[in-house]
Amino acid sequence: MLNNIGLPGILLIAVVVLVLFGRGKISSLMGEVGKGITSFKKGVSEGTKEIEEEAEGATDPAKDVTPDEEKDKV
Repeated sequence: MLNNIGLPGILLIAVVVLVLFGRGKISSLMGEVGKGITSFKKGVSEGTKEIEEEAEGATDPAKDVTPDEEKDKV
């Protein structure tokens, strides 16, 4: 059934949706979708950054935490 919609069918559906919901409601809905996409992209980039920072921290050489008094005894 949905395989035979075509361009005229899509335009008809778009007109019906526009009449039912109105231009203001559709534009606010699209604005919310845009904010959601932006938030998702920001979350993904922050997660990637966090993973990269953890990977960099794992390759740091070990630090010498021996007290200065103990180093002199060697």
